[in-house]
Amino acid sequence: MAALSVAPNAVVTPSHAEEQKVVKLTKREIEVLTHVIQGKSSKEVADALFVSKRTVDFHLANVYDKLHVSNRVQAFRRATRLGLIPYEAQFAD
Repeated sequence: MAALSVAPNAVVTPSHAEEQKVVKLTKREIEVLTHVIQGKSSKEVADALFVSKRTVDFHLANVYDKLHVSNRVQAFRRATRLGLIPYEAQFAD
């Protein structure tokens, strides 16, 4: 069997199916992310969910870690691509 070689600088990313199996967000993380992708600040999300801003930031940090991203835009893109956020939730009030 021939060995598979990869260029030294190549970025090897998992397939969509592999990523989806690995990423599991809690219900609350999905709620927070849904509000965030609608453009709400952490304070606005906190007010909507009746929690502290610190709690929202905690959940966001967990989301970033699980999705391997570092900001809201990246989290939105990755979560949407993985089907973690329902399409209609992106446009809800």
